[in-house]
Amino acid sequence: MSLILEIDQSDIITILIIVLVFFGILLLLGIRKSYKLKKENERLNNLKDLEIEDDKPYQDFTEGHMYQSRNDKT
Repeated sequence: MSLILEIDQSDIITILIIVLVFFGILLLLGIRKSYKLKKENERLNNLKDLEIEDDKPYQDFTEGHMYQSRNDKT
């Protein structure tokens, strides 16, 4: 019980400042990570838009060696 009474106001302020700095750093790291992910997402979307070709004809993928036994039966 006497331990609780021995805590000064300056000790509480010091602990609160340490906690504030810790969570402030976490917040800044989260904002930075979010910004990087947003930029990466925009870059991948632009790359995806360049790869899409509407005039490309359908290619049957079952003619490969993995589907050879199925193609022999039909």
